[in-house]
Amino acid sequence: MASAESQPRFGQSVKGLLSDKVGSCSGDVIALTRQVLKGSRSQELLGQAARNMVIQEDAILHSEDVSSIKIYSHVEHSKNLQDQLRHLLK
Repeated sequence: MASAESQPRFGQSVKGLLSDKVGSCSGDVIALTRQVLKGSRSQELLGQAARNMVIQEDAILHSEDVSSIKIYSHVEHSKNLQDQLRHLLK
């Protein structure tokens, strides 16, 4: 009968160990899910940062082009004014 008594205890300890293992695995799955979500969010933020950098670069290049055109226009206008002044002073 001693073996009959040890059988339920053995079954209970196996169930307890199995329950602990399932709980541990569930915790690991939750932790892994959190890490995957963080990684996904990080990728999303990196992608947005890259898009923002491209937009800023385009804006800077466009700004340089516009500035160059404005400077050229001002230089041309200044030359025209100088020519007019020279003509008037003759």
